[in-house]
Amino acid sequence: MEAGSWAPRRWPCPPGIVLLALASVLSSLLSSGQARVYSRCELARVLQDFGLEGYRGYSLADWICLAYFASGFNTGAVDHEADGSTNSGIFQINSRKWCKNLNPNVPNLCQMYCSDLLNPNLKDTVICAMKITQDPQGLGSWEAWRHHCQGKDLSDWVDGCEL
Repeated sequence: MEAGSWAPRRWPCPPGIVLLALASVLSSLLSSGQARVYSRCELARVLQDFGLEGYRGYSLADWICLAYFASGFNTGAVDHEADGSTNSGIFQINSRKWCKNLNPNVPNLCQMYCSDLLNPNLKDTVICAMKITQDPQGLGSWEAWRHHCQGKDLSDWVDGCEL
C-alpha cells in the first residue's frame, strides 16, 4: 500500500463555503424572480409614466392590448419556441434578436439579458420594447398585436383607468 493513499480528498473550497454561496445565489434568484401580474389600469398607469402614450404614434391602448395578448399582463411569462429561442416578460420579447439568453451568438439588440425582461418594475422591458418599436414594423413586430389589436377600436383597454 502506498503512503498517503488513505488521505481524504481535498476540496477546492470547504463544503460550508460552497453551501453558503449556493444559498446566496438561490436567495437572489428568488427575490429577483418574483413575477407580477398587473391589472389593466395599473399597467396603463405604469406605461404612461414610462412615456409610452403616443410613442412612435401608438396609443397607450395599443400597448395594453399587446401586453394582454402576449402575456396576460404577467411580467414573469416565458414561452419557449421550437427553434430554442424564448419569449420573455410582459411583451414576450424574443431572444432570437433582442436579448441575450444561453446562445452567445445572438445580436442582443436591447443589450440586456432576457431575464432582465422578467423584472416586475418594467424599466428594462419598456426600454427594449421602445427599441423594437423603432424597427420599421413598429408594434407589428409582435404577432399578438397584429392579430388581436391592429386596426381595432382599442379604447376599452384604457376606459375607466383615470389616467
